[in-house]
Amino acid sequence: MTRDSAGEPGADDGDSVVYDLAPDCTADDVVQGRSYLAEINGIVDYGVFVDLSDSVSGLVHESVLEGTYGVGDELVVELESVRENGDLAFEPVDIDDYTVETVSHDYSLTGTDRLEATLGEQIHLEGVVTQVKQTGGPTIFHVADENGVVPCAAFEEAGVRAYPAIEVGDVIRVTGTPEHREGSVQIEVDGLSKLEGEDAAEARDRLEGALEARAEPHDVEPLIDWPAFEKLRSDLEEVARLLRRTVLEGRPIRVRHHADGDGMCAAVPVQIALQRFIAEVHEDENAPRHLIKRLPAKAPFYEMEDATRDLNFALEDREKHGQQLPLLLMLDNGSTAEDVPAYETLAHYDIPIITVDHHHPDPDAVEDLLDAHVNPYLHDEDYRITTGMLCVELARMIYPDLGDELRHVPAVAGLSDRSKADAMDDYIDLAAEEGYDEDRLQDVSEALDYAAFWLRYNSGDQLIQDLLQVDSDDEQRHRDLVEFFADRGREEVDEQLDAAMPHLEHETLENGAHLYRIDVENYAHRFTYPAPGKTTGEIHDRKIEETGDPVITVGYGPDFAVLRSDGVRLDIPNMVSELEAEIAGGGVSGGGHLVVGSIKFVTGKREEVIDALVEKMAEADIDEALSSAAPIDD
Repeated sequence: MTRDSAGEPGADDGDSVVYDLAPDCTADDVVQGRSYLAEINGIVDYGVFVDLSDSVSGLVHESVLEGTYGVGDELVVELESVRENGDLAFEPVDIDDYTVETVSHDYSLTGTDRLEATLGEQIHLEGVVTQVKQTGGPTIFHVADENGVVPCAAFEEAGVRAYPAIEVGDVIRVTGTPEHREGSVQIEVDGLSKLEGEDAAEARDRLEGALEARAEPHDVEPLIDWPAFEKLRSDLEEVARLLRRTVLEGRPIRVRHHADGDGMCAAVPVQIALQRFIAEVHEDENAPRHLIKRLPAKAPFYEMEDATRDLNFALEDREKHGQQLPLLLMLDNGSTAEDVPAYETLAHYDIPIITVDHHHPDPDAVEDLLDAHVNPYLHDEDYRITTGMLCVELARMIYPDLGDELRHVPAVAGLSDRSKADAMDDYIDLAAEEGYDEDRLQDVSEALDYAAFWLRYNSGDQLIQDLLQVDSDDEQRHRDLVEFFADRGREEVDEQLDAAMPHLEHETLENGAHLYRIDVENYAHRFTYPAPGKTTGEIHDRKIEETGDPVITVGYGPDFAVLRSDGVRLDIPNMVSELEAEIAGGGVSGGGHLVVGSIKFVTGKREEVIDALVEKMAEADIDEALSSAAPIDD
């Protein structure tokens, strides 16, 4: 016998040929009249069972056998017949000198886009493993090819890991049968093998090319014509590309956003766009629920508490469910030096981070830790382009069919953040076309703030979607909820201000601005709505209306101060930096916009910090362009 180790035809002319099926060969590769190398895997009274490959086996009946055999012995056989039930019968071939030729399976690959058309048929699929989940029964391999991601169930025995050498990131070939399982298409695995060498490289190249093409964002026209926005379009397209690619790779996405109206107007459209794209890509109907999580952040930066919790959940999901570690998407937050410790924590695990924000950034601090960063300040624009406005366009780039549901959202975002951009008029007109007049938009904004306060650290997915009327089909419930939440919020604001206003301190600064101060720790209700920032903002708005002059309002507690200004160019991020340098041992930190921000400090330095802060406010320039009485032209 001559065996050709390369798997090519043998060199001994005149020898008979015996074919050796590769492990992934199927019954379709067996040809009548050819001799095959088989291995005995079982002996019974009526014959022996033989294996020709991992999925090709059959019986050699005792009536055609001569001699004795043992399990593991080789036997040369030919196909004798195929029974009605599909079972194969073989007969032995008496042959001494032969050359062995390896038969490779001739694959005709089926993509995930054709699974419904091939239900019940055996198919072959090549792709990258994105998740390996061990259940109490089979092992579920999630496999991504050029068209999508499909779960593949391989059974060894109950609760036992099938194909233990296969890991996330491997390129594999699956032979199996697509079936419906609990509302989703799943491939029942007959055979699974890891591709190596040139086969793996060729498959990776093919998959990478298809992934790059499908990750491209949709080319959508912005909802309004706004030249300032055009400066940020390419940055948003890059984020859309990264997010779409993340979905195609089967990686989870964790969305963190500021817990206010603008933050929710930013996060909810992106969340829904991603969920719909995930549903389009993944055969598992539960994938949108498992692969994206949205969570609010109370602080105006990514706190270590949030980061360590996010990391712990991600590591647990990897251990329990075989998921990849997630991509972190920061919205309306995440641009400052205060975010760095949390980002560095995630960097130990190579978790990618994307930030879309409109707060004054510290690019020198964060850029090396971010995979993408969108911020109007990076293009000589500012906070008037709110994160909600940006993210509505981002959501449309990810999933354009969502566009009609979002036409009112930028106006809600702008009103929530008191944007004075000239684009606000166009956004309000756009919302009016959808039945949202300015009063209704204000109600939605107020209702979102009220809900966010009571939700605290929960996302409140369906409630927020109903309030915002996005991915929500009950308009009457939306209107009733908004009216109830907005009215409750205003009543509780009135109650808070009735208690706080008598304790308001007033002085006129050297620059002519009115300064109002309130100790919100001692002269406002604690642990109820509105929170200190909202309380300060409401007092501020009333004093603007009352005076018609430049106004600065400071709400402070033992170790914090919340700042609002109107008609005064404070440049709060710069003031925070100066205070940090000037007050030794003050523990000063914080940030915000030119006219809205917050400062933290150690309790023992409160008086010194507040006094220094007031001095800087007295030196600030009066700027009518920053007055709410007149919109700012871009």
